Amino acid sequence: MAVCSYDHIQVKTVNNNIAAFTIEVASTNKTRSKGLMQRDSMPKFSGMLFVYNAPQKVSFWMRNTLIPLDMIFADETGAVVKVHSNAIPLDETPIFGGNAIFAVLEINGGMAEKMSIGSGAMLQHQSFSQETAAWPCKN
Repeated sequence: MAVCSYDHIQVKTVNNNIAAFTIEVASTNKTRSKGLMQRDSMPKFSGMLFVYNAPQKVSFWMRNTLIPLDMIFADETGAVVKVHSNAIPLDETPIFGGNAIFAVLEINGGMAEKMSIGSGAMLQHQSFSQETAAWPCKN
């Protein structure tokens, strides 16, 4: 367990390694709608965590998004259920994440594969209920 903070997330990879990212959190309709649009770069170990009020069906697209992204879809426990790698900048084709998605972590395209982040990985962040989190924060 680790101490969690709002602007950092840890990922326990499928190889049990730990990857850490500095993040922005998008937890309102307005911030989720804007996402990472209009940015021409993002630091290597940075990203954005999209958090919903409840698990739901989600699809993303790359409208007005200028950099390739990996989208890491997680359930309400923080367990990764799907990874979409290297989403194509400016592509408006819907990317379906799943039916019971609670959070989506976007990181630079190609990072998920390089770091072995795939289905079965776990996200650790204070946005997940610590009573049910697959990888809870330390209090």
